[in-house]
Amino acid sequence: MRKYILGRAGLLLLTFSLFTLSWKSPVEYGRIVRSASEDSLYNKYVNDLYDTTHLAFAGLNKAVFEKAITGFYNLKMSGKLSNSKSIISIADMEQSSTAKRLWIIDLDKKQLLLNTWVAHGNGSGSDKATRFSNVNDSFQSSLGFYVTGEVYTGKHGRSLKLDGMDAGYNDNARKRSIVVHGASYVGQGTIDALGRLGRSQGCPAVAPELADLVINTIGGKTVLFINGNDQHYTSKFLDHHFAADLAMVNTKGAGFVDTAAIIANN
Repeated sequence: MRKYILGRAGLLLLTFSLFTLSWKSPVEYGRIVRSASEDSLYNKYVNDLYDTTHLAFAGLNKAVFEKAITGFYNLKMSGKLSNSKSIISIADMEQSSTAKRLWIIDLDKKQLLLNTWVAHGNGSGSDKATRFSNVNDSFQSSLGFYVTGEVYTGKHGRSLKLDGMDAGYNDNARKRSIVVHGASYVGQGTIDALGRLGRSQGCPAVAPELADLVINTIGGKTVLFINGNDQHYTSKFLDHHFAADLAMVNTKGAGFVDTAAIIANN
């Protein structure tokens, strides 16, 4: 009888040990451990947002949109963005300059606010941007995530400063005076004359008649993501899982802890 009891106790102890070893905390290394169904919930959120805002019709590639959204939530988590605005701007430099390749989206309202032209740097290429640089006087566009800064009046009129968030790719934006500004070479007239937009010295320039609207809409610590065809580009803000954590909190996804808990464990 004693051997039976000891054997049963040993079996229970072994079972408990295996359970303990296999169990993981809901929050590890600042990230929530999620099931496959919860990852699917985030993917559904991204797809629904893309469809609701009719971005396919407006010409924005879904993969580019997903990268931009991922960066938005990672930057939001890092405390670099406005708490009063959920605006994201996407410039896809893989597209021809004749295409309206700048999209400004209100994530809260699920609304495309503006779709228009944007210029790239004259060192980046002719009609399409194929070269990118973070170096002063390269006159090339820089890829990656930016946070909008102060508004000022300079040689291009009212302009918006940008802070590059990606080390090695665009973090010299301030030193290079990479800003959002209006330029007369951005518009249908230039396309008709040259077969492409005019080019900047690296700035994401917009049509002069839209400059104030763009600056007023995206100013105040919102995200600008510049996409391009550089296969070497990487960013710490493209952490898909970390983005999903906060996205699901913001959209009240079931089974996710609150933002404060995530930050506390980061």
